Amino acid sequence: MIRRIVASAAILFASFNSFAADNHDHQEAPIADMSKAYTLLDQPQAVPANGNVHVEELFWYGCSHCFSLEEHVKSWSAKLPSDVEFSRIPAMFGKSWVIHAQLYYMSEVLGITEQSHGDIFKAIHINGQRLQRKSEQKEFFAAYGVSAEDFDKAYSSFTVKSRLQQGDKRIRAYRVSGVPAVVVNGKYLVDAGSAGGQHNMFKVVDYLIEQERKK
Repeated sequence: MIRRIVASAAILFASFNSFAADNHDHQEAPIADMSKAYTLLDQPQAVPANGNVHVEELFWYGCSHCFSLEEHVKSWSAKLPSDVEFSRIPAMFGKSWVIHAQLYYMSEVLGITEQSHGDIFKAIHINGQRLQRKSEQKEFFAAYGVSAEDFDKAYSSFTVKSRLQQGDKRIRAYRVSGVPAVVVNGKYLVDAGSAGGQHNMFKVVDYLIEQERKK
């Protein structure tokens, strides 16, 4: 019972943050002070020491604001410099979040993320599909050439379970209270609230990338 209450509170809090972020986006606020457009995390997390700048998007397929941000993510990531590595981490603040996170990691294991990621958002937010049941997910992935056998293997694979655990651990370490959000090099958190709207988020991300390059 306590676990359900905590999960519900987390979802409500995340939704509130998204509502606030949406209001910021509505106002089309410019970035008055870049130093205030992001948050320096209290407990930075390690990133691979390969000389590249690492950018992580934190999201949930069921989040309408994450869906609206996807247009910005797609445009920004299409022009990714060679020294910037981009990845996604699905947030897991409740049971339905975990189910969708598993769906994302399964798409990675099956090698269809590039094709399916945006379509999953559309299926949920435009077509009204929940994609919560295994049968729904299996039918959805079949459209990308995934056989029932391959789906079942991915569904119960050690790799997917491991990525779920690692992703959840990293999200908790960042102590985010809502999505969508972007983390740069494991230490700078950018969201619509701090950036003054979704339209500004990747302007701030690009600024932080430049700052990290100078170090």
